Amino acid sequence: MNRSSFLKNSSLLAGTLLTGTAVVANSQLKNTDSAAGKPFNLNYAPHDGMFKNLAGNSFLDQIQFMYDQGFRSIEDNGMAGRPAAEQEKIGNLLAKLGMQMGVFVVDKGGNGQNTLTANKQEHIDIFLKGCKQAVEVSKRCGGKLATVVPGDFTRNLPLDIQNANVITALRKGAEILEPHGIVMVLEPLSDTPDLYLRTSAQTYMICKGVNSPSCKILYDMYHMAKNEGNMINNIKLTWDEIAYFQIGDNPGRNEPTTGEVNYKNIFKFLHEKGYKGVLGMEHGNSRPGKEGEQRVIEAYRESDNFL
Repeated sequence: MNRSSFLKNSSLLAGTLLTGTAVVANSQLKNTDSAAGKPFNLNYAPHDGMFKNLAGNSFLDQIQFMYDQGFRSIEDNGMAGRPAAEQEKIGNLLAKLGMQMGVFVVDKGGNGQNTLTANKQEHIDIFLKGCKQAVEVSKRCGGKLATVVPGDFTRNLPLDIQNANVITALRKGAEILEPHGIVMVLEPLSDTPDLYLRTSAQTYMICKGVNSPSCKILYDMYHMAKNEGNMINNIKLTWDEIAYFQIGDNPGRNEPTTGEVNYKNIFKFLHEKGYKGVLGMEHGNSRPGKEGEQRVIEAYRESDNFL
């Protein structure tokens, strides 16, 4: 081949390659654009403050932003502490957008306080007052899931006696919630070794003892990654009592892809099991500002891409 023909053919090849690259790039861009705002395969629920830099400080504005990004639920641990008028505004906006309310926390004091393991009437009364309050909160915001942490161990009592005390107290709470279709979800935690509820198997046993549709498991994958691991198998073992999941990678308790948990595989497993409930995004953002908030959205798009 002479030099002029070579240069001519090289130019044509380069042009073809560049055109092909542009087509691939445009195709990838279109795929990204089409994903923006599209509902996810699973029902992930952000919380107040997660997108405050992109959406503003107003939780109502953040909820609208969440919807625009494809999220179809929220969770709000502090809902019970909001003014009644604000609870109603949040509930009205969720209804307008067709979004679900995930968990809010039953007000019984802190996670370790007013423990139900001790069979002290004053502690039980505080818990039952929180259950009655949860009924009113539910009416305003539309939420039907309420987190309960039974409290700390009572170290001077045998474990089986503590188990019986917790089951007895939770039955009383279920009697308040069940007529309203509200489910208290029990959350085993890893925060301190003093907390009574630690594993999915233990929580499963408690739910079987309470024997109510208003007492189920909140399987927080961050805490369970720390306390027991082997998550897919343990979810299978306790499946019929799980009503809610929460997400957080470990270590760090940030969005998926930042730690060791293979959330893409777990999400695929939950989808194949037919899980239709809410998955609360109870974690922080690994990066600050708008960049960090955008990264959270991208991480969920990546982890949700399991089909």
